[in-house]
Amino acid sequence: MSQTYLKRILTSHVYDVARETALEIAPGLSARTRCTVLLKREDSQPVFSFKLRGAYNKMAGLGRAELKRGVIAASAGNHAQGVALAAARLDCKAVIVMPVTTPEVKIDAVRNFGGEHVEIVLVGESYSDAKAHADKLAAARKLVFVHPFDDPDVIAGQGTIGMEILRQHPGPIEAIFAAIGGGGLISGIAAYVKAVRPEIRVIGVQAADSDAMAQSIAAGRRVRLKDVGLFCDGTAVKQVGKETFRLCRELVDEIVLVDTDAVCAAIKDVFEDTRSILEPAGALAVAGMKAWAAANQVRGKTLVAVACGANMNFDRLRFVAERAEVGEAREAVFAVSIPEQRGSFRLFCDALEGHNITEFNYRMAGAEKAHLFVGVQVTGHRDRSAIARNLRAQGFATLDLSQDELAKQHLRHMIGGRSAAEGNELLYRFEFPERPGALLRFLSVMNPEWNISLFHYRNEGADFGRILVGIQVPDGDMRQFRAFLAKLGYPYCDESANPAYHLFLRNGDTAS
Repeated sequence: MSQTYLKRILTSHVYDVARETALEIAPGLSARTRCTVLLKREDSQPVFSFKLRGAYNKMAGLGRAELKRGVIAASAGNHAQGVALAAARLDCKAVIVMPVTTPEVKIDAVRNFGGEHVEIVLVGESYSDAKAHADKLAAARKLVFVHPFDDPDVIAGQGTIGMEILRQHPGPIEAIFAAIGGGGLISGIAAYVKAVRPEIRVIGVQAADSDAMAQSIAAGRRVRLKDVGLFCDGTAVKQVGKETFRLCRELVDEIVLVDTDAVCAAIKDVFEDTRSILEPAGALAVAGMKAWAAANQVRGKTLVAVACGANMNFDRLRFVAERAEVGEAREAVFAVSIPEQRGSFRLFCDALEGHNITEFNYRMAGAEKAHLFVGVQVTGHRDRSAIARNLRAQGFATLDLSQDELAKQHLRHMIGGRSAAEGNELLYRFEFPERPGALLRFLSVMNPEWNISLFHYRNEGADFGRILVGIQVPDGDMRQFRAFLAKLGYPYCDESANPAYHLFLRNGDTAS
C-alpha cells in the first residue's frame, strides 16, 4: 500500500504554492528530553499550516473542465485557507462553506487568501452542518469536493512532508510525531516513511478528548465520537476517514494521548526555542513527543515533531500562559485546610520548604479552620508529591488539584463565594459556542422553575467558552434535568461531587 502512495507523493504538485519548510533543532526541548529534537516547521507555510499541500495537490490534478466549474470545501479553519489560496493560484472558483459560528478573523483570512476567487457561505452551527450543505451545493452545481483529509490526492500532498524530512535528515531518526485529526497528515507521512525507511517509528498524537483515531484502531473499526474537545480545534474530528483509518491501522506504530495542559506547555516550549507561537493542534506533536520520550525513558535519540499550524487567536494566549506551568510540571495547585489558630500559617509556609508561591487565595471556613487555594512552583511531579506529603505531615488536610479542571479553570477565580441558600444545587461545567444567543439558548431550554445559583465565565479568545453553572434542581426533577442536558447539546461535565467545590463554594463542608 505504501508503495502505491510513494509514487503519488513523488509526483505531487505542491511546490507551486507550498515551500519546503525548515527542519530545525529545538535546543531547549533537546536539553530537556536529552534527545536531539527537530521541528518540521509547517507553521511557516504561506497559510501558516500544512493544509495547503494536500488542497493544492488535489486541485492541481483536476481537469480543465472541472476547474472551470469550480471546487467546494467545508471548513472553518486551515483547510479553508489552503483551498482559498490554491483557487487563487489555479484561477478557479472555490465555494467555502463555514459554520455561522466561525470567528470573523478566520473568515477574513479565507477572503484574503482567495480574493475574488472565493465565495463564502455561512451555514449551520457546526462542521457537520456545513459539510451537509456543501454536499448539496456540490451536487447541484457540479462542483468538485475537496476533502480535508480522506482523499488519496490530499493524503499524498501531505506526504511530501515525510519526503522532505528524510531528505533533510538522512541520518538515524528514532521517531516522527504528527498530530491526528481526521488522519490525512500522518497517513501521508507514514506512507512515505514506511516505504523508504520502515525502521523509523511513526507516532500519532491526539488530544485525549478528541481521540477518534485511537478509539477506532483499538476497536478495529471507525468509531464516531459523540462529542469532541474544542481546545485543539484543528483536530476536533468526530470520525476519521475510511482511507486514513486504513492507512493508520497498517502504518502508524502507536498513538499518544495528551491533555490541554501538556499542549499549553508545548506551545510555550516551541516559543522559547523559536519565538513562534503554534496553535493548539499545531503543538500536539511536540506535546506527544515529550510524553513519549519521558514514558519510554528515551535518551540520545533523534526525534522529529511536525509543528503543523500557527493560526492562533491572540486572545487565547492568556489561557495558554496560565496553564503552561502546570503542563510543564513547574506549578502545582493545592487546596489546604489549616486551623484558625496562631502559628498555623507559619507551619504552612515551613512545609513548602522555600518553594515560591505563584497564587494564594484564603477563605475562612468558620471559627475553627480556613481553606487555602495555593499555587506553588515545583521542579516536577516528584517535587509536587513531596510538598503534599510535607503538608499532610504537618496535619493539614491537602488536596492536589493540579489535574482538576474545575479548580484550574474556574475555582481559582471564585474562592470565597458561598451561599446559605444553595439547597439542591448541581454543579456543571459546559462548553458554550462563542456566539450571540448561546446563553439565551441555555436559558430558554432550561426549566424556568430551576434557579441558577452560581455562574462563572471567562472569555479566552477561542471559538467556545467554558462556563461553570450551579442549578438548583428538586430531587423529583432529575429525569427532566437529564432530558434538558440532552436537548441542549452542549458538552458538559458533572462537578457536583468535586471535593474542591465542597471546600470552597458550598456550605456544609464534606471534604476532610
